[in-house]
Amino acid sequence: MIEKLKAIKEKFDNLTKDIANPDVIADTKTWQAKVKEHANLQPLMDEYDNYVKIDKNLAEAGALLDGETDSEMRDMLKEEQTSLKQQLAESEEKLKILLLPKDENDEKNVILEIRGGAGGEESALFAADLLRMYKMYCDSHKFKMEILNIEETELGGVKEVQAMIKGKNAYATFKFESGVHRVQRVPETESQGRVHTSTSTVAILPEMEDAEVEINEKDIRIDLFRSSGAGGQKVNKTESAIRITHFPTGIVVSCQDERSQTQNKEKAFAMLRAKLYDYYQQQKQSEYSQNRKNQVGTGDRSERIRTYNFPQGRVTDHRIGLSLYNIEAFMNGNMDEMLEALTLADQQAKLSAQE
Repeated sequence: MIEKLKAIKEKFDNLTKDIANPDVIADTKTWQAKVKEHANLQPLMDEYDNYVKIDKNLAEAGALLDGETDSEMRDMLKEEQTSLKQQLAESEEKLKILLLPKDENDEKNVILEIRGGAGGEESALFAADLLRMYKMYCDSHKFKMEILNIEETELGGVKEVQAMIKGKNAYATFKFESGVHRVQRVPETESQGRVHTSTSTVAILPEMEDAEVEINEKDIRIDLFRSSGAGGQKVNKTESAIRITHFPTGIVVSCQDERSQTQNKEKAFAMLRAKLYDYYQQQKQSEYSQNRKNQVGTGDRSERIRTYNFPQGRVTDHRIGLSLYNIEAFMNGNMDEMLEALTLADQQAKLSAQE
């Protein structure tokens, strides 16, 4: 590992020189690529510098101990050695994590899709609660959520919604939310106080650029229609809403959020690119499903990942066995502990796979 880090350090130092070189700066595209690579390596190099510093201090403490005869000083140096060894081990673990291969999509914006599942109107109300939960998390963490398309029910539930989430490392933050979310609670429509179980499905798709997903014009049909809200209420009297059908896969996307037909078309294509990427990734994952056993899970739509038990005030993630007894705060967007635990579990699984 240390030899690998030394080679990366040399590359990092060369990048540091390059981004200050006037000839490189003159080539904007090359300079931007080098700046980005330099920034991506910075956390790893900072920790490597910390590791080298601790290792040097440990060696110096050992040399002092070898030449020390005073018993009190020897005890102090031994304590320092023990502390430095622990710091070195912790730094080594951090380096191992930082050296793990990066998910190429981690820095991308995401398209969030929530659909009501089993449970009728209660599942639609739960889907609306999930949308609110993610919106509140975004608001408190400098992410911007923008609704692309939504189908609401008359009681305020959500049959289906697609939203764009923009911000630094959006996909890295939300990617483990994909799957079936189950709720156990007494519905507002339940007169006898019985607890019902309902589900909603969440999908997290990385936003794709034009060059990353090719869409052949012959493979699609674009339809225009009027935007409508819950119960058929008209949102817009003009045909500004866009529906795109992709014939080879059967994928259909719609966007009716904007009054501008051009903006809706742009957003609809963004959704289609994300769904096509996800469609082909799902095919690959099914072909190599044995490789997914070491992952927390970022794609299986049929996987029940989490239960929200309101009578017990509990949120349980079944993939990592973590239960939090703060359901009200969680539903208000206080999801940090869960999201951080999922990221850590994924990192540990990948580290174990390398051993």
